[in-house]
Amino acid sequence: MYSVVDIETTGNGYRGQKITEISIFVFDGKTVIDEFTSLVNPEQNIPPFITNLTGITNAMVRNAPKFYEIARKIEEITTDTIFVAHNVNFDYNIIKDEFKSLGFDFKRKKLCTVRLSRKIIPGLKSYSLGNICTFENIPINGRHRAKGDAEATTELFRRLIERDDNFIINSFLNPRSRQATLPPLLDKKVVDNLPETFGVYYFKNIAKEVIYVGKANNIKQRVISHFYDKKKKEQNMCLETADISYTETGSELLALLLESSEIKHIYPKYNRAQRRAGEAVGLFSYEDQKGILHLAYNRLKLVPNALTKYYSVAEVRNHLEYLCKEFELCPKYCHLQTNVSSCFHYQIKECKGVCCDKESVEDYNKRVKEAIKSIGIGAENLVIKEKGRIKYEIGFALILDGIYKGFGYLDTSQDEQLSSPEDYQFFVQPKKDNRDVQRILASYLNKKKNV
Repeated sequence: MYSVVDIETTGNGYRGQKITEISIFVFDGKTVIDEFTSLVNPEQNIPPFITNLTGITNAMVRNAPKFYEIARKIEEITTDTIFVAHNVNFDYNIIKDEFKSLGFDFKRKKLCTVRLSRKIIPGLKSYSLGNICTFENIPINGRHRAKGDAEATTELFRRLIERDDNFIINSFLNPRSRQATLPPLLDKKVVDNLPETFGVYYFKNIAKEVIYVGKANNIKQRVISHFYDKKKKEQNMCLETADISYTETGSELLALLLESSEIKHIYPKYNRAQRRAGEAVGLFSYEDQKGILHLAYNRLKLVPNALTKYYSVAEVRNHLEYLCKEFELCPKYCHLQTNVSSCFHYQIKECKGVCCDKESVEDYNKRVKEAIKSIGIGAENLVIKEKGRIKYEIGFALILDGIYKGFGYLDTSQDEQLSSPEDYQFFVQPKKDNRDVQRILASYLNKKKNV
């Protein structure tokens, strides 16, 4: 038995959406045996653009039952049925959230008529309900109203059952089948054709806009893991995903570097961690008249040879506080405490007293130099060589004077002819240096040291 469902909502973003109308057709595969349709008071305002789309006004739902008043009916009518909808995850998750707000766990097996249509009626340019119904000559009596759309979906589902000679519906209901979890707008062939290699993948919406960039050691496996993630952000992202492209990198390090660069270049909707653009603050060192080495910070534009870069003053100060503690440095000479003759840390025995002539400048400067060495990737020229994307190819990341220049690929025969890091700059794909890249490279080099 099936429950063919359609809902209309307030459309206020995935988390904020509330149901304004619901329609359920209980269907045995041939005949509709029960039906429930109702407007729903969403207990929030319906935006004008939603009213223009659905025709449902605030006045229409003002005296309609609230969800909790019809929840028992919805639970009862769908018990022991398979939940069917066009873009099923949307309708199912909204209803599930409504039940969750009431302290009830709503669980049903699901079938998506978008995914079924892609398999049983291949070759259409669009699998929207309107387009499929036009193609199939199925009338929709009230487009963007719950009953009209649910009734049309039921007829579409009936025809799909009739044409299902290859038991596709049964395979979708198999709990071990991953087809049921794939995003409704995404063709299964796209996932099937993904490689199981290191690289970067791009989730794209129906307009071909990149909405997420990710890095993977196994592209196919990592992409599929998104479809099983229960977080709201992941579910929302997957609902929008209509295509996936990828770039193979040959190694994890180069995948990390490419991912970071792409996020800052594209600014995808669902990437947050590395979306920040340019840094604002630079850390530098200098020697004063007493010969004491200072660690200080200033706006990046005023620091031509920054030791490393930060997104904010708070970030650089947090790092300086860490360096003070780790290397027993003086906060006064790290510019964390100003207008003091001696630092407060000396009083609590966390500074050895260079600020009040209790420690030699030479001994103090040794620890400052050790702290500087621990920052970023150092001021050296370096080529980090990795596996390439194919046989007889190497991938590499290039660092000149402590600045990341980018990465590239060479035939092993070409690589043998290069004698210095400077030679590699003619084969590099130029990329911007930034705090995230410095962090990635520093972490990689530290791991190499400890191996």
